[in-house]
Amino acid sequence: MKKKHLDIIDPIHDFVRVYDNELKIIDTPIFQRLRRIRQLSGAHLIYPGAQHTRFEHSLGVMHIATMAGNALSDKGIISVDDIQNLRFAGLLHDIGHGPFSHLFEELLQKKQHSHEDVGKEIILKTAIGDLISKAGYDKKFITKLAFGDSKFQFMNEIISGALSADIMDYLLRDGYFTGAEHAKIDHNRLTNSLDVYKNKLALDKSALVNFETMLISRYQMFKAVYFHKTVRAGEVMLLESMDLAEEELNLTSMILDDYLELSDEVILSKLLNLPEHNYKLKTAKKIATDYQNRNLFKSVFELALTGGAIGKKRLDDIRGEISKVSKVTIDEIFVDSSNTPSIPLSPSKKESKSIILLEEDNNKTRAKEIQISNIQLVSVMSGFMKILRVYTPAKNRKKVEIAAKSILGDLK
Repeated sequence: MKKKHLDIIDPIHDFVRVYDNELKIIDTPIFQRLRRIRQLSGAHLIYPGAQHTRFEHSLGVMHIATMAGNALSDKGIISVDDIQNLRFAGLLHDIGHGPFSHLFEELLQKKQHSHEDVGKEIILKTAIGDLISKAGYDKKFITKLAFGDSKFQFMNEIISGALSADIMDYLLRDGYFTGAEHAKIDHNRLTNSLDVYKNKLALDKSALVNFETMLISRYQMFKAVYFHKTVRAGEVMLLESMDLAEEELNLTSMILDDYLELSDEVILSKLLNLPEHNYKLKTAKKIATDYQNRNLFKSVFELALTGGAIGKKRLDDIRGEISKVSKVTIDEIFVDSSNTPSIPLSPSKKESKSIILLEEDNNKTRAKEIQISNIQLVSVMSGFMKILRVYTPAKNRKKVEIAAKSILGDLK
């Protein structure tokens, strides 16, 4: 008798079980492309072990979504078919990611697109959707579920909410492969403590401490990895090089076949082999070459902001002011902010800002919804997550540092 599943060895979850209908999707060239997109874009230049990709993360999200689904099934809330829908959605939630993961999102947003838009098109219009339909499932529903748009809010939240399989897997996986000791979360306790209240995902109050630990892990990984000053130096360089070369290379072409040809190495190769027709292309090629050789920009100034986020126009103005004072060309000054779309930190627009806690009292279930921002640990940590930095090539370090301090020293 033919085996109906495959157990894939995984360093985070020991084994990830994949069934035949999922294996057919995984074996498509479109899904295999995720092997060539690193989870943390340029972090491997600082953390050499961070070579993991969207491919294994997608398997991990499917695995944790299954754990959550099984916990709800044991409570009689969802069916076997619902669990399979969660598995497909978890597997495909990142199928539309571009090269360098969240970095590419900034380029897409300039054209009012996102990796989610691409993901929807992939599921609905390619062989992946055909395979879902052939397995007897609704590709339109799975598309909605994968990107947080289904009518079942609690199922959306399993894929992309504050208690999501996505967050749990990326914290565990990113922590493991960077070697950071911060991402220690008990995803078994969290998933087993899930419930549903008025169509929203809820958590047994006894597991609140585990949820708080996950929030702390997000903060610590932000400081140690996602917004590490040298990690961001490399990412700022990639963004600038891609932005300068966009007109020549048309990297954000929304023709699906063209988009699916792109990967980290394909983009880097295109940047390294740019023609030098003009100043923009020469600069883009030089930055890409420096990135590849790890001749990274230097962080010369950092400021924790206590007020609201600074908009792009103000960041551009600051860049111009520093250039004027330092007498360094504006093309060699870069102002970076932690509220950029390329930082996998802040809750997404579809991620709940609150959490529902359930507690048994005299055989009655009491529900209490609390704002995540009101959790004391969160309110303290969030004040340290709004950061502005100034970068420049090493040759300009002193001049730009002095200028940045004179202009930004009083900015709070």
